[in-house]
Amino acid sequence: MDYRCVKTTCPYCGCGCQMLLEVLDGKLTDTLPSKEKNMNQGKLCIKGQTAHEFVHSPDRLTHPLVRKNGKLEQAGWEEAFEAVTSNFSRIKNTFGGDSIGFFSSARSTNEENYLCQKLCRTAFQTNNIDHCARL
Repeated sequence: MDYRCVKTTCPYCGCGCQMLLEVLDGKLTDTLPSKEKNMNQGKLCIKGQTAHEFVHSPDRLTHPLVRKNGKLEQAGWEEAFEAVTSNFSRIKNTFGGDSIGFFSSARSTNEENYLCQKLCRTAFQTNNIDHCARL
């Protein structure tokens, strides 16, 4: 039996709570709050307590999907990126930048959220960006 705890940062909000992921034989089994002196003072909210549950879900996407002939089909990363960029370009060129909106997440770092708004405002010339800390 191979048991270990891996210290990490909770993915659910920008607070930066530290937690330990229990790993048993290569599978996540539980989440524990880190008891070290840190932001969360040895506690986790309900989202943090259950952060490990989605990892082994059979519903989790493991490959990019691209819609072809009305159906989602597995694709490579390059094909998926090409589909996204070509569709964004087509929409912006046809309807203007304000026809596209962006929604960023508290699960992202401040730097990633900054880059999202920068992309939104510079590449798409729109201020249609919002954020939800409840994700």
